[in-house]
Amino acid sequence: MKKIKRPRPAALIRNADFRWKCQGQMYDDRAKLTNLRELRMPSPRRLRKPRVGPPKPIELFDPSEFLANAGIGRTIHKYGRKQTIFSQGKPADAVYYIQEGRIRLSVISKQGKEATIALLGPGDFLGEGCIASDQTVRMAIATATTECTVLKIEKKEMLRTLHEEHKFSDLFVAYLVQRHNHTQADLVDQLFNSSEKRLARALLILASFGKRNRPEEVIPDVSQETLAEMIGTTRSRVNFFMNKFRKLGFIEYNGKLRVHNSLLSVVLHE
Repeated sequence: MKKIKRPRPAALIRNADFRWKCQGQMYDDRAKLTNLRELRMPSPRRLRKPRVGPPKPIELFDPSEFLANAGIGRTIHKYGRKQTIFSQGKPADAVYYIQEGRIRLSVISKQGKEATIALLGPGDFLGEGCIASDQTVRMAIATATTECTVLKIEKKEMLRTLHEEHKFSDLFVAYLVQRHNHTQADLVDQLFNSSEKRLARALLILASFGKRNRPEEVIPDVSQETLAEMIGTTRSRVNFFMNKFRKLGFIEYNGKLRVHNSLLSVVLHE
């Protein structure tokens, strides 16, 4: 048998010291690796991707919603019959939009005479003259002839909306052109037509003739005095023509005034 050489004590000490040094270095290397792992940037795969939801819908401006609801610079007011919305000579600081009911526009002369210039209903604006820089006071009186619901739009908000929202400005300009054409037609009617034709035309306008295929019940609170002021004649003449129209079957007048399409024949008759 071969003899196994045993290492000398000094060699054992050297080997043990080397082993301890190696183990210490290994521990140091592990610590360094651990520190490096902590400092290392995480893998892109491990990063949490932000949740991307569906894009928020863009809120488009809707003129009908704007005129139907209250908001910044817009308030809804309710008025009873014969209540005043604004008075002649008062500061013009807002535009009004009629949601429900009818409103009478009239002017008073320096002598105290009052004349009705328009009867407005749902979908009409009033007080729009305030957006002009040269009109600082009201030029007419607005009085509710029935129970009314009105949207009040402050002048500043009205101007902002007209400049920023083209849909609303298109709607408003179209309304102003329509009112202008109506005013011109009223002037021509006043200059060239008889009292009978002027009364028939006024009744057809109040009945919204041409907008619907059926006669409309005109508000019973429109008195003969108001009709006389609108067409520029006396109450007695209005009473005479109203009775004539009723006998001919053009209107029904029993508490409420109902206008039939046949009344148009009076306007078209030469």
